[in-house]
Amino acid sequence: MPSAAPRALTYRSAVEADIPELVELVESAYRGDASRGGWTTEADFLDGQRTDAADVARIVGHPEGMLLVVERAGEIVSCCHLEHRGDHVYFGMFAVRPGQQGGGLGKAVMAEAERRAREQWAAKEMRMTVINVREELIAFYVRRGYERTGEMSPFPYGDERFGVPLRDDLAFELLVKPL
Repeated sequence: MPSAAPRALTYRSAVEADIPELVELVESAYRGDASRGGWTTEADFLDGQRTDAADVARIVGHPEGMLLVVERAGEIVSCCHLEHRGDHVYFGMFAVRPGQQGGGLGKAVMAEAERRAREQWAAKEMRMTVINVREELIAFYVRRGYERTGEMSPFPYGDERFGVPLRDDLAFELLVKPL
């Protein structure tokens, strides 16, 4: 029997009132036991927080970017950070509710983010950084047209705003997609 048609997604910029729910969404997608319900968990190599209200508020208030909120039937199901940086847009803080991962929602959100980067800022490329040990996640982005650059930046060991590392070989790899 065919499945029911997926309910439509709506997209909007985050507002201050969204901050607590967005922090919860990002935390649930990446950290702790709740994150193990999806495939984007970082719980095996990072403990502690992924973000906090101050970090999300900074993104929401940034004049050259947005925190894109994705809703389905009035519920926030995903978000991503888009920041215009000259000829490119940085893509980050991408989160999909763990119970809704694996069904194409992430692909749809990425396509909308890329469309906005082209149309709002005439960006020539999208850039992101991904923790180097996230091979499955990096492979997902490569399938979406992102290229591994091999360019690494250090993980901020000692700064618990980014989490508490459970291993000593973490770094961020730059991935780039021409738009």
